[in-house]
Amino acid sequence: MVSLHRKLLLWLLLPQLVLWLAGGVATFRLAASYANQAIDTGLAQASRSLLRQVKPIDQGLLIDFPRAAQDVLEADPRDRLMYTVSTPPGKFILGNRNLPPPDISRYQFDQPYFYDRVIAPEPGSTEAPKRMRIAALYVAYGDNASPRQTMLVQVARSSANREELAHAILADTLLPLSILVILMTLIVWAGIRAGLAPLARLRREVERRAPDDLTPVQLALAPAELQSLAAALNHLLAAVQHQIGAQQRFISDAAHQLRTPLAGLKSQTLLALEAATDDEQRRRLALVHQSAARSAHLVAQLLTLASAEPRPTQAPQEQFDLRRAAQEWVAQLVPRALRAGADLGFDDAGDDALPVRGNALLLREALTNLIDNAIQYAGQGAVITVQTRRQPPHALLIVEDNGPGIAAADRERVFERFVRATYDGDGCGLGLAIVKEIVERQHGGVTLADAQPHGLRVTIRLPLAPADGSDGDAA
Repeated sequence: MVSLHRKLLLWLLLPQLVLWLAGGVATFRLAASYANQAIDTGLAQASRSLLRQVKPIDQGLLIDFPRAAQDVLEADPRDRLMYTVSTPPGKFILGNRNLPPPDISRYQFDQPYFYDRVIAPEPGSTEAPKRMRIAALYVAYGDNASPRQTMLVQVARSSANREELAHAILADTLLPLSILVILMTLIVWAGIRAGLAPLARLRREVERRAPDDLTPVQLALAPAELQSLAAALNHLLAAVQHQIGAQQRFISDAAHQLRTPLAGLKSQTLLALEAATDDEQRRRLALVHQSAARSAHLVAQLLTLASAEPRPTQAPQEQFDLRRAAQEWVAQLVPRALRAGADLGFDDAGDDALPVRGNALLLREALTNLIDNAIQYAGQGAVITVQTRRQPPHALLIVEDNGPGIAAADRERVFERFVRATYDGDGCGLGLAIVKEIVERQHGGVTLADAQPHGLRVTIRLPLAPADGSDGDAA
């Protein structure tokens, strides 16, 4: 796609180029016209000078044209002056025989006529045909004692000098004109660049923004047209912020309204199970309790997913030690693993801090989801190990279990919402989608791989922060 800068430059430079070409053509024609005028003046003078060397007498013409004068006229081989005297016109008397007479049916005496012809060389000459400028002068001579006759004097000069002069004038004219066009082009380019600079600043400001940054765009020094665009953009950002705020309030209210009755339903079904004596009734109450527990878990997962998504009121990120934070998070989740019959541990590979910058609460939620998935799908007796590693420029948070794992064909698909690789267990297909959403919000990535000898290895990669930064609260 052509940028606005290039389009404006193109539309401004094209007329300049057309005018430059038109100016070149007009200059060449004007230079050729002036060169013709100069040459025609010289040819007219030469023809009159030649005419003065031919003097009529009683019985004919006296030609007073010394050989020295002829040598002067023919001295320059590149621009030799050719001449012919004929009377009556067309009957050769003096000069070169190969000058053709002008195509004039009616002529005026003592009035020079100018025309161009390609002159063939004289017989025996090795010269190539030349384009020549010719002056023709008709003169009447005689008196009352003898009949008046007509004499034609022709003088020709090569067009080479005329063309050289025209090209020289053209070059002398186009060179400063070209410099002016180049300077104008640079000025136009600089003007367009300066004029579009506020638009570039607006683009950079929008590109540098985080997805959750919906603060108004500030362009106080921009031109009026761009300020109108910025005002429209700010109006849109305000509308989006209002919409996202309404959505977040709805999610919070809905989660609160759903969690309370679901918690009550779970408590009531537990009480009913303890009081029930009929086996069929106990089986049905167990199914109700299981459904209530799954619904409560789904509501909690949806609330977590909504919290991980971009929003304008996102809590600011902080810098903390991922290794120390992971140790504390695992310690808090050990009782849950023990209740499920799983062995949860932390593999401390070193004492060096792993500074990262992000939202510690959301990362804790991501680790909790991974451990819950491992507990749920690895089954009773599962061994779950959490590790932290340094792999510049990343810090790694690894959760490994010895369960059945996930097939390689399903490892990309399970990060989608409500997609499950297996239908065993009570999952809702949101755990890994939440993990992916949270990690990408921290500018990181998550991958799945096989554990040895069997199981699943989940690796979270987060950018390492500068080691001299301040650590936030890890918990």
